This record gives sequence, structure tokens and C-alpha cells, in this order.
Amino acid sequence: MNVVDPDGMLPRRPRRGPEALRPGRLLRALPTPHGTPFTFCYALVLLATAIYTDYGDEATVNQLLRESSTDAAHLAEQPLLVLLASALWIAGGLYSLYGILFVLVLSALERRTGGARTAGVFLLGHVLATLATELPVAGAVAAGQLPEASLHRLDYGISFGVMACVGALAGLLGPRAKWTVLGLAFLMCAQDLVEFADPLASWGHPIALLTGMACWGLLRDKGPAAASAADGAVPGPLRAPPEAREGGPAGAPQQCPGGTVAGRGVREEALQRGCAQRAGQEVPVRAERSQSQAARDVVRVEDDLRDAHGGEAGGVGVAPRVPGAVPLAGSADGGGQQRRRDADALQTGR
Repeated sequence: MNVVDPDGMLPRRPRRGPEALRPGRLLRALPTPHGTPFTFCYALVLLATAIYTDYGDEATVNQLLRESSTDAAHLAEQPLLVLLASALWIAGGLYSLYGILFVLVLSALERRTGGARTAGVFLLGHVLATLATELPVAGAVAAGQLPEASLHRLDYGISFGVMACVGALAGLLGPRAKWTVLGLAFLMCAQDLVEFADPLASWGHPIALLTGMACWGLLRDKGPAAASAADGAVPGPLRAPPEAREGGPAGAPQQCPGGTVAGRGVREEALQRGCAQRAGQEVPVRAERSQSQAARDVVRVEDDLRDAHGGEAGGVGVAPRVPGAVPLAGSADGGGQQRRRDADALQTGR
């Protein structure tokens, strides 16, 4: 229901800004020690090195950057050391655009894929783009197309790893956000290629971006959505239900292949021979079958004699109809002599 003010006009609702501009949403985009530990710790290291780059001793800073450079000469001497050391610095210091992208992009990617996969994408883009740009330089120097000074060219920073994470994050977003992020990233790469101020970085950024896009299938298959779907799966039955035996009613003792039966109303256990038994106790089938068959034959004889006359004799000169007993399995003539004796006894009693 709407509340009307004294003037009879509906109150105006306050306008809300875009969701992305809310302070709470912006704060949630920043890395935290519990939500995004990899990005948070890595950002602290980069912040320390960026502050030292801007405010530290210039000679010392230049020496550290040269020792951390991933140029062709250092890659040939100690590749692992320089590949890791070069990722501890931000080209441009505190005012670099890639520092801001690092915080926002890696935080969003780590929340969706985890710290281990985020670190893997970052290192993969950093290493592949570095090798793809430095190895051709070494080949060109060996072929005499570039001077030997190109082997000691200064190369460091996190831009290749950040571009790889941008490409990987785009595959986890919706269609509109996905193409928006990719469009902006390719515009940045195109601008670098047009200006061509740094040839190695200009070619390395699109290579790193394509490397992150190549990880879409791995990140989608092993994301939290797939894990939650697997957790919600209902397991199947641990054992198959017992099959009904032909020739017996439901709940009757079942016959086993080895000549045994299981008692009625007891817990059945699935065995390798396909038999249900009572806690290790078995009953012989043949003995129980003979006793039960004899008892049923006696009952049938008594029922037939009682139902045939109803307790009264028939009319004079008319012999009552006696169906007789059910033929016994052990008699020679199928029970014919027994029926004649029963009829004579009834005629005499008349």
C-alpha cells in the first residue's frame, strides 16, 4: 500500500546510484587476508617494492632492477631466479595503472577460482609472454640483426601476469561483462602496438592476454560451481534389492543355489553366491520339503472327507459322491485303492 502525504502526492523514492558505485561494493572488491590471501599478500609485497622504487636510493634501486631483469643474458644464466624476481616490481611505481588492475582483477579471479589457480594463471602468462619476447631477441642477436647490447635490455614488471589474469577472468563473467572486459583489454594492446614505444612489451601484452583466454576451459571445469553441483549429487544404493523368486509368495523362504533356505523375517545379507542366510545358520531343503509335503497331504484328505458329506448320509440306495483323497506320491496306483476302501466304509455305515 502507498502512503500519501497531506498534500495528496505520493512521496518520491530516493534515487539509488549504480550498484558498482556503492562504497560497500567497492570495499568488497579489494583483497582481504581471509577471502583472497594470495592477492592480499602479493599486493603487500608489491606495495613495499613500489614505495622503495619511488623513495629509495636511486643507485640501489637501479642495481636491484638490473639484477631482476628478464633480459636474454640473465635468462641464459639463471632463468628461474630472474623470472621470479622480475615479478616483484611494478614498472612505474605507485602510479602505475597495472598496480590498480592487479588489485581488482586478481581479487575477482581468486574469489572465483581460488588462490592456487590464480597464481598459476599469473605465472603462466608472465613466463610465456617473457619467453616469447626475449627468445626472439636472443636469436636476432645471434643472427647479427640486433646489436649485442639488446641482450642486456632492462625488462621487469607484473604487466604480463596481470593481462593473463584479465583474459582468464573474462571467461568467468556474463556475456555482456565478458565482451566489455575483452574489448577494453584489446584496445590497450592495440594502443601499445600503434605507439610501439616498447616493442617487447607491445607484443608481450596480447600474448599474455591470449594465454589467459586459453585457460577458460580449465577454470570453468574446476570452479566452485562444479564443486557445489558435485556435493549436491545423491549417491546411488549401496546394494541391489533382492530379486523375487518364481514359484513362491512374497516373504516366503528363498532357496539358495547351494541347497539351503533362509528363514522368514530375518535380516538378509548379500553373499557372493547370491544366497540369504540366517546369521550363519542353514536349514536343509530336502528334509523340510518332505515333511511339509506329507503334512499337506494329510490335511487335504481330512478336508475332502469332511466337505463331501457335511456330517449326513445320502438317500437310500444312492451311494454318496466321494471325491476321495489326493493321490499320494508313495502309492502304487495313485490312491485308487484308498478311495475304494473309503467308499465301502461309507456304504456299510449307511
